[in-house]
Amino acid sequence: MTTTPNHARARAEAGRQTQHVLGVPIDAVSFVSAQNQVLAWGHAHDSRYVVLANVHVVVTASRQSDLGAALVAADMVTPDGAPVAWMLGKLGHAGQVRVSGPDLTWALLGRCEAEQLPVYFFGSSRETLGLLAKRITGAFPNLMVVGFEAPPFRPMTAAEDDESVQRINSSGAGLVFVGLGCPKQEHWMQLHRGRVHAVMLGVGAAFDFHAGTVVRAPAWMRDHSLEWLHRLLSEPSRLWRRYLVTNSLFVLGAARQLFGECVKK
Repeated sequence: MTTTPNHARARAEAGRQTQHVLGVPIDAVSFVSAQNQVLAWGHAHDSRYVVLANVHVVVTASRQSDLGAALVAADMVTPDGAPVAWMLGKLGHAGQVRVSGPDLTWALLGRCEAEQLPVYFFGSSRETLGLLAKRITGAFPNLMVVGFEAPPFRPMTAAEDDESVQRINSSGAGLVFVGLGCPKQEHWMQLHRGRVHAVMLGVGAAFDFHAGTVVRAPAWMRDHSLEWLHRLLSEPSRLWRRYLVTNSLFVLGAARQLFGECVKK
């Protein structure tokens, strides 16, 4: 996958530092600077979208051109996954940390509460959103949550989509957390940039983690890059292919890329 000249110029003009991992552009960005940029866009009601790219997203984007195009066009692609952050470090961005969906979501909610920036949640099911609402209200009592919306699992009609966009825009939200899962959420955000007057963040399983419907790995496993193993053991029948096959493809692709970099030197 290659970056078009227009997208390359846009990244340079924005002062972004990106590094291709398996052909996918990932931003070299700190946890705090990612928050600062998202909040600046949110306060300005810029129509932007942010992708949180873990191993599954990177491998899928490297093999599926439509998802790859969505990541190339994104305004920010963070390394959501220790292996992705590790690759950035090996490719010249020493000290790169993981900027994950659940962690970024929680940090942004705290800052949005302090800065009175309204937020909207789009995705998942009504049951999960109900649990999420209780958790967020308890943790951030002064947060301006202006909408929870569980879209139908089937494709929305054009009229339904227009109504949804109208609800989001009329709510005054500066940030829209999108929990539709990969690659649906990335395609949705790409299609709605310019229509939704807010920053859209594809945070994947963050809704389930914070709602408590999926138990997140303990901190020591996250710190040792073992969160994937915890999720695999929790849902083996659903996730075995994603983690065993996709992780293997990432390791092979990373080894090939790093070997190529060594040859160039």
